[in-house]
Amino acid sequence: MSTAAPAATPPSRLTLYLQLIRWDRPAGWLLLLWPTLSALWIAADGWPGWHLLAVFTLGTVLMRSAGCCVNDVADRDFDRHVQRTAQRPVTTGAVSVKEALILGAVLSLVSFGLVLTTNPPAILLSFAALAVAIAYPFAKRVLAMPQAVLGVAFSFGIPMAFAAALGGMEWNLRAVPLSAWALLLANLFWVLAYDTEYAMVDRDDDLKIGVRSSAIALGRWDVPGIMIFYATYLTMWAGLGLRLGLGRWFLLGIAAAAAQAAWHWTLIRRRSRAGCFTAFRSNHWLGFAVFAGTVVDLALR
Repeated sequence: MSTAAPAATPPSRLTLYLQLIRWDRPAGWLLLLWPTLSALWIAADGWPGWHLLAVFTLGTVLMRSAGCCVNDVADRDFDRHVQRTAQRPVTTGAVSVKEALILGAVLSLVSFGLVLTTNPPAILLSFAALAVAIAYPFAKRVLAMPQAVLGVAFSFGIPMAFAAALGGMEWNLRAVPLSAWALLLANLFWVLAYDTEYAMVDRDDDLKIGVRSSAIALGRWDVPGIMIFYATYLTMWAGLGLRLGLGRWFLLGIAAAAAQAAWHWTLIRRRSRAGCFTAFRSNHWLGFAVFAGTVVDLALR
């Protein structure tokens, strides 16, 4: 009698698609969500209403998922050489390039449908946001620090939130204040911090296959660089928040975020893969601290 174990049942298409969009890893879309919602609360001077909350929450999840599809198609030849990404569905061939691109397009169209319920300035900005998101996977081929492009892509929800909350029905961007763009710039430094932690996980593999990253560009200054990025982000965000009328509860949130950044130093200072990956995956709590401080401050005015 044969004692061979039965063959494993292959995963369903739905399971593969959920793996492709990282459905089991919500930390990715939370990194986009908290600064976007912080900006939305600031722009609305408090509760923004269920409509805008739903648009920006669902839109963030959808666009991050679409971005994963594009990224995995663009990086499929690189990912098979990287320990962390070798089993991604597109890389293994379980999901075809065509399937991944169709799924990404559908998710993007649904997200665009949500944006259409806001106003013309937000709609205009959505085109720029899409262009930057598509450009990022290819930036690592030509730029020493492609994380800067990711920072712009991950921060574009900030001016879009201001546009949706403050913009009228004219097709121009005059309703988006300079403070929104300043917050985008500040948030870019946070993205540089946590995505450099992420890049440190893959640095050895990236060096072998010739992919560029901020972890490689910074070299032995990677850990100091990350802490400078955190400090710049928090200092700029705190200063801008105070100028926009936020107060002590907001600063308490900034302080809680700073304490987490200090904890991250203990995780990354030895440059272990596990420590760097833990630091990266914990960053959404840092963003939540800033968001929570913003919400409480505006609610208790």
